[in-house]
Amino acid sequence: MRLSDQALGAIMMALQKSLVEQSDIVPVLKSFRFIMSKNEELMVSNPPSFNINDLSKNIEEDTGDQGLDENTHTVGSD
Repeated sequence: MRLSDQALGAIMMALQKSLVEQSDIVPVLKSFRFIMSKNEELMVSNPPSFNINDLSKNIEEDTGDQGLDENTHTVGSD
């Protein structure tokens, strides 16, 4: 038995969500409901989701900024 690409993607999505929201990943992982595919791979029937607009709002709140100022923030290869 192995993780499917879909299950791996669900885990990565949970990780990204927890990093952006600065929240604990454990409850999200514990809520996963696994099913077996025809290929005997585990799939997640309830993968996490989140809204990009919500993420933008969280980032703005965390930085206290409406955008990045190139003079005060390193950008690219600076």
